[in-house]
Amino acid sequence: MKLKYLTTASALLTSALLIAPATSAVRHYAADLSNSNWEVTEQSALQCELEHQVPRYGRVKFVSEASKQLNLRMRLEFLQLPDSYDIASVKSIAPNWWPGSSTYELGEMKLYKQFNSELPKQAAWTVLTELEKGRHPTFFYQDWYNERDQVAVGLSAANFRRNYDDFLNCVSGLLKFSFEDIAYTVLNYDDDNGELTREAQQKLMQIGQYLSHDTDLELVLIDAYTDAYGAREPNQRLTEERAEMIKSFFTERGINGERIVTVGHGERRHIAGNDDELARAQNRRVVIQLSKPLLGML
Repeated sequence: MKLKYLTTASALLTSALLIAPATSAVRHYAADLSNSNWEVTEQSALQCELEHQVPRYGRVKFVSEASKQLNLRMRLEFLQLPDSYDIASVKSIAPNWWPGSSTYELGEMKLYKQFNSELPKQAAWTVLTELEKGRHPTFFYQDWYNERDQVAVGLSAANFRRNYDDFLNCVSGLLKFSFEDIAYTVLNYDDDNGELTREAQQKLMQIGQYLSHDTDLELVLIDAYTDAYGAREPNQRLTEERAEMIKSFFTERGINGERIVTVGHGERRHIAGNDDELARAQNRRVVIQLSKPLLGML
């Protein structure tokens, strides 16, 4: 008779955990219908975050970032970090109003002493799709203090779908490149008109697109070089002018000019010969190196 007074989530977890040994006690952590909340906590072209609070336990975050490849990770953040190494079993539990639906295994998640835990891309997407179906992904592991206790951490599907749609829309709008893809960029110049090659223009536009969303740069290094065709002094001035033009590109997009260092190298430091046009084209270049504050990279 006591089961009728439990919340829906608690009853669900209790019925699923009947497979545990009779000598074990189980501590359940899950949001019920009254406090199940999902929220898109970050929504930009650089990063998307979907978050769920687990009362008295911690929170779960699903994170996808701008990148050439579709990516996702699920992060389980504890109020009390693990005090030992272990493996949590991940199961999908059907709501108790689905008669005949069974519990099945989704995989495992490693628990690390004094660290939060993560699931990689495939496992994280699997957990999301189980929630989309209305099921309850649940993590089971042995308590690290009380050897008689098991812990069950359930993710509630209540109020999930609308926020999940917002998260998916955010993921579809992420930039198709990351900061690491633009942090070191080489731009080359045409000889005929002194303009950037078409490929270099596309690279520069990528940098500009990224900086329209994130101007938090610690340092920008711009090194300009030319080939040995022509007189040395004009070539030196040419590289200095080109470096300054790239600097203007950054300052127009909100980067503090004091954080930008430009150097014109003239004909020095060739990376190829100067005997033919293909070799000279490699020497006509600007190298851009971007760095972010250390905390921004963690």
